[in-house]
Amino acid sequence: MTDRVYPSTKPAANGAAAAAPASTNGAANPTFPANKAQLYNAARPAYRPQPPPRRRHRRGCCCSCCLWTTLIVLLVLLLAAIAGAVFYVLYRPHRPSFSVAALHLSRFNLTDTTYTSAFNLTLTARNRNSKITFLYDQISVKVLSGDVDIGDGSFLASPTIQLDTKVKAKIGNIKTKKLTIRVICDGIRISIPTGKTASVATTSKVKCKVDPRVKIIKWTV
Repeated sequence: MTDRVYPSTKPAANGAAAAAPASTNGAANPTFPANKAQLYNAARPAYRPQPPPRRRHRRGCCCSCCLWTTLIVLLVLLLAAIAGAVFYVLYRPHRPSFSVAALHLSRFNLTDTTYTSAFNLTLTARNRNSKITFLYDQISVKVLSGDVDIGDGSFLASPTIQLDTKVKAKIGNIKTKKLTIRVICDGIRISIPTGKTASVATTSKVKCKVDPRVKIIKWTV
């Protein structure tokens, strides 16, 4: 004798009848409608994790810029050094040299507050370059005196002659910009003149030094 199974009076979810699996003895097992959680999970798409956003490597960009800037500066310095070496080999440049040929002191009057003097200076400038010509502007001359001894009525001074001028070099048809130079000649010995006879300075040990004067904003180096 077999048992009879009656269908449920409640309708299946979504209006569709759920199929009843057969029992072991040939009868269908009872089914239950799906709950809301099962229906939501069935309609929800599968979760796929998104890859993290790429971050801009600012530090790496800064390092690259610094590296390229350093390489460019080094390349420019290398090219400048090569150009300077080629110029030196071709022209063998030398600074102009100066010497004091003669110095005469014809008048020297000293008072408590002022003094007056009259000098006659012969200065020689030499250019040892065969392919470079120097062009000078007006030269400013100063005579600075030191080591003064007037206790015994005599005067023995050791002037330092200071010359300031601007010079530019000419190489073929090319002229450079003007450069200020200062020439200092030291080691001159001269005595005070007597009467109308001018004193002649001793210039055998005079040494003149040429220094370029570079102006940076308000300072002169």
